[in-house]
Amino acid sequence: MSDAMMPSQQLWTGDYYNEGTGRSDIFDTLKEECGVFGVFGHPEAASLSYYGLHALQHRGEESAGICVTDGEQFNYHRGMGLVKEVFDRDKLSSLPGNRSIGHVRYSTSGDSRLTNAQPLIFKYRDGDLAVATNGNIVNAPQIRRELEQAGSIFQTTSDTEVIAHLIARSSKEFVEAAKDALRQLVGGFAFLLMTNNKLIVASDPHGLRPLTMGRLGDAYLFSSETCAFEVVGAEIIRDILPGELLVLDENGMREDRYAEPQRKALCAMEYIYFSRPDSELNGANLHRARKQMGQVLAQESFVDADVVTGVPDSSISAAIGYAEQTGIPYELGLIKNKYTGRTFIQPSQELREQGVKMKLSAVRGVVEGKRVVMIDDSIVRGTTSRRIVNLLREAGATEVHVRITSPPFKNPCFYGIDTPDRAELIASSKSVEEIRQEINADSLQFLTPDGLIRAVGGFNQGDFKGGLCMACFDNDYPTQTDFDGEEKFGCTC
Repeated sequence: MSDAMMPSQQLWTGDYYNEGTGRSDIFDTLKEECGVFGVFGHPEAASLSYYGLHALQHRGEESAGICVTDGEQFNYHRGMGLVKEVFDRDKLSSLPGNRSIGHVRYSTSGDSRLTNAQPLIFKYRDGDLAVATNGNIVNAPQIRRELEQAGSIFQTTSDTEVIAHLIARSSKEFVEAAKDALRQLVGGFAFLLMTNNKLIVASDPHGLRPLTMGRLGDAYLFSSETCAFEVVGAEIIRDILPGELLVLDENGMREDRYAEPQRKALCAMEYIYFSRPDSELNGANLHRARKQMGQVLAQESFVDADVVTGVPDSSISAAIGYAEQTGIPYELGLIKNKYTGRTFIQPSQELREQGVKMKLSAVRGVVEGKRVVMIDDSIVRGTTSRRIVNLLREAGATEVHVRITSPPFKNPCFYGIDTPDRAELIASSKSVEEIRQEINADSLQFLTPDGLIRAVGGFNQGDFKGGLCMACFDNDYPTQTDFDGEEKFGCTC
């Protein structure tokens, strides 16, 4: 067992681009959530988890961890940084076993430090317990206070630890204790719980956070996104259903549930932004879904222009769809610098306004003298949109028309996405015309809620709102969000 300890376990100082920068990031984008990957019944469980987590790296870049068991004891390793930085050949060889759970983390409300890196590992009466999750438990602070008053001592600031204490305090056997614990949680979450002889997989009753099952030979695999299955050569079986609980042990896999499914409400931002374009959600390829968003956006808000370009990387598919629908050529008008991540030292305040140039460059030969349609996935505070519009203007674009493949982002997320306070969301207080002026665009249009449902929800015919959670756009939250008179938001896994 080992943890890659940092000196004195101090919090990250924010010297690097994605190390504890939180809401002060110069790039005004929504933050990735977390990613989980599980293996049951494969002799190379640790290596499979490594490759799976590498495919999920975009969901969290601050820490990574893998816990493996051979049925008798746990071996685990966790560290701060990217998957390839935390693990090497020697580390993986020290993790024998045929069952594992792994995690990549982006911290938001929780502290960015090693003690919060997952999987979280615990000793309890029946042996070892490892927990990995993606999402947010909205009522965790309330449960935590009650547990502390009853004598529980928490080792982390992660809300994920709550479920371990609930299980440990139960007098029931592990599976029933896990069910009881899950029933007490409110929020959006995908859980992997592992003991020495069992793996439990569970999704929240609304299916807010994605979780999928795959198969590799006789082994079962579980992942936040299907792109991880492609990497390891596994076949996709199906999504984990809302309120479902799977139990895997020496007797095989048993399908069960801990709660009745509520209205299906998969996070719309998974389609719009978070998931990789080669992943599938509800049987729909993300690239295809985003192309349809661009096509619907073109139908709703056509503008005469010379070229269409997308903000890399999440908006490229939508830009292609917009171009195909309108007949306006798609061009690579913006280039992303792939190497800004962990080696990008935050600039001085004077350079912060120009910092976007370290990540994006406009292609003068493509946009100079042209009327440009710039496709992006969302506008959060508006600062980055303004910088990109100005980049295109500085490169010689005569007009810049901004089209967004989501409705206006007006409300914070309570289910695992790091969003600013409501007051900091530009769409919560400004009209579309005011936002247009703020970002210096010639025109601005957003995809309508109905357009989004038509483009994405078409894959889920018959489900309310196309089976999507659109609370960040329409303020209609699937669960209670106000506990003890205070709203909780952000990913605290």
